[in-house]
Amino acid sequence: MHKTLIVTNDFPPRPGGIQAFLHNMALRLDPGRLVVYASTWRRGREGAQATAAFDAEQPFTVVRDRTTMLLPTPGATRRAAGLLREHGCTSVWFGAAAPLGLMAPALRNAGAERLVATAHGHEAGWAQLPAARGLLRRIGESTDTITYLGEYTRSRIAGALSPAAAARMAHLPPGVDEKTFHPGSGGDEVRARLGLTERPVVVCVSRLVPRKGQDTLIRAMPRILAKEPDAVLLIVGGGPYEKELHRLARETGVAGSVRFTGAVPWSQLPAHYGAGDVFAMPCRTRRGGLDVEGLGIVYLEASATGLPVVAGDSGGAPDAVLDGETGWVVRGGSPEEAADRIATLLGDAGLRRRMGERGRAWVEEKWRWDLLAERLKTLL
Repeated sequence: MHKTLIVTNDFPPRPGGIQAFLHNMALRLDPGRLVVYASTWRRGREGAQATAAFDAEQPFTVVRDRTTMLLPTPGATRRAAGLLREHGCTSVWFGAAAPLGLMAPALRNAGAERLVATAHGHEAGWAQLPAARGLLRRIGESTDTITYLGEYTRSRIAGALSPAAAARMAHLPPGVDEKTFHPGSGGDEVRARLGLTERPVVVCVSRLVPRKGQDTLIRAMPRILAKEPDAVLLIVGGGPYEKELHRLARETGVAGSVRFTGAVPWSQLPAHYGAGDVFAMPCRTRRGGLDVEGLGIVYLEASATGLPVVAGDSGGAPDAVLDGETGWVVRGGSPEEAADRIATLLGDAGLRRRMGERGRAWVEEKWRWDLLAERLKTLL
């Protein structure tokens, strides 16, 4: 692997799926041949301290731009080019193709020999907008490859690229740490602490935003409770939709069967997955296709934990489920479909076990971080 400069607006301690993807990949590359150029998480003393503490723990060099939103401005591009030359990097990995991939021509001129840009869900949305399609095409022409999460994102983005750039696309999804997410990850302790030991638990681990479908699960609860009266919905995570979800639970009359944990530290997430009998996140597509699920790593983390999953059909989410084997895909936004699948799983321990075991085996076979990091090293 060439010495590599990662240019990204998405990097811990800022929370999120893309951030976790990049950090997990970075940890599996040679730290002596890696430099990260990233935005600052948030302004203020607390944010600066958290960022500095995180960066000090990393085995590779992290350089922070003072802005909280790194964009391909002339100033940021000049600084990225300066870091490339200063550290002798000859490869660049753009953590998100859009918009930072627009820096590619300048970094090529500064000495980069390999330029890799990773696409997520939002690039699929860009591909539907005329002006943004033009920018994606420019990124495709100036990089060596654009990577994609799954078939949904590949097909959407490829349509905005030249035939040559589309042919150079490469599959690079996020992975799962199967040693961290596994059956027996501490779920019994979480259930006991929350008073759920004897109750069937439907767990959803995700940021609380409308696309994820926690509201669909709340609307599904009356139908689930009609078949499984002791069932409880455990919603793990924080986000701007939280107050609305609390209100919806009260209005639907199921507040007593819905538990909110709020934001949970990453280190405690495996145990919270393990607290469930079924994992469900019936995500949906919003804003005319501009707001879609890129993949849905949470489904794979749940599978690694040994849970059957119920996923929505938004974007690339179905790529993270073997429909009928590791779980089911339902129409996003359909409480009826979600309720029927969840109730079926709650009522059949043998089916839950078979789907959970199949999901665990699939993760070990296809989705381990070490396998995917080797793919990235080849691209770089």
